[in-house]
Amino acid sequence: MGSIHLETAIPGPKSQAVVDRRRAAMSSGAAFLTELAVESASGAVVTDVDGNKLLDFAGGIGVLAAGHCPPTVVEAIQTQAADLLHICGIVATHDSMVELSEALNEAAPGDFAKKTLLMNSGAEAVESAVKIARVATGRQGILVFEGGYHGRTNMTMSMTSKYGLFKKGFGPFASEIYRIPFPNVLRRPPGTDPEQFVGWSIERLHDALISQVDPSALAAIVIEPVQGEGGFLPAPKPYLEAIRAICDEHGIIMVADEVQAGFGRTGKLFSIEHSGVVPDLITIAKSMGSGMPISGVVGRAELLDAPHPGGMGGTYSGNPVACAAALETIKLINTPEFLARATAVGERLRAGLEVLQSKHSEIADVRGLGPMLVMELVTDEHLTPNPDLTLAVTKGTLARGLITIRAGLYSNCVRFLPPLTITDEEIDEALDVLAAVFAEETGA
Repeated sequence: MGSIHLETAIPGPKSQAVVDRRRAAMSSGAAFLTELAVESASGAVVTDVDGNKLLDFAGGIGVLAAGHCPPTVVEAIQTQAADLLHICGIVATHDSMVELSEALNEAAPGDFAKKTLLMNSGAEAVESAVKIARVATGRQGILVFEGGYHGRTNMTMSMTSKYGLFKKGFGPFASEIYRIPFPNVLRRPPGTDPEQFVGWSIERLHDALISQVDPSALAAIVIEPVQGEGGFLPAPKPYLEAIRAICDEHGIIMVADEVQAGFGRTGKLFSIEHSGVVPDLITIAKSMGSGMPISGVVGRAELLDAPHPGGMGGTYSGNPVACAAALETIKLINTPEFLARATAVGERLRAGLEVLQSKHSEIADVRGLGPMLVMELVTDEHLTPNPDLTLAVTKGTLARGLITIRAGLYSNCVRFLPPLTITDEEIDEALDVLAAVFAEETGA
């Protein structure tokens, strides 16, 4: 007997009633992808208010690497909550914020002195990294990439790609943002192999430092080592190496946005570790807190010390309960055993998705790093995006008890962010659901 157990159709009547209340009471600007109303969750299994049990392959959009309600994290939250809910790091210091920062400084790549700034959301972390880079360099320019997603504040929305979904109607946007194409190997020009395309992309990167902005005006180059909303596109190692070399030559700060790809999601604590490239600053959030709202910037101590006292931080930054959750999460994730299991999860899931790809020409690509994976869906050999099939697949899996969501610049990728505590049996169960849905939707 599998983990999925359906008592009603999805959504059930109780879920629908709660969602109807949401529509009446909450802003429609905050979209939602399913009509589930969740009552509880554990590991990789979600129970809705109708008693249905579903497998969660959305993972809170990358927040639940350690699974739903990991017992040691829950215990740490409960213990901390009984002692101290809030003091504000501006007013006083508590031990969990210091211990967490020490753990992050030790875990982050780089053989140099490090410090940490704690914040609340991924967007706050990215915006803080920009502020740090600007004050440290005395420059204003920020170089980002097409397909990148960095947040919804004015600054991070300005840095984010995909205008219609994230930016329409919200201008004016922040200035001194420069954007160039991301090296998407799947959509390379016809007749080029991946290595040639990456080399060509590196040449375009250098060209941009003449045609768009001079290196002397750039404070930072901000890149996701694996694009999240852009469709789980890993940045090729030579491309990251080229960025590092440019930053070293011109005194530019290299920022790795690890908000979605970090904390074990790719089989390493930080996804950029796959390349061996060491950034100056890393932005972190999502799975860092196992569901608690916490984020941060970790990196070179001299950069973190560049802003004047009072220039960074906020009322809730370094909240005791969130820090306790994050500290316990790091202890859980940053172990050889957990990361090895994460890698094994990715290998098993990728193998199953590639079998599915071999049977359905609509699946143009299965890609990602470790267990951070997508399928990109198209209509033809010209790689015409197929968002309609993508939506049908996510709806079809939900109806069968598997939660999946979309990603990609063209909304034509089905992304997989399962809790990394998932079992082999649950992976296979999810793959069976996907196979059934594709057979129904494609007639093959």
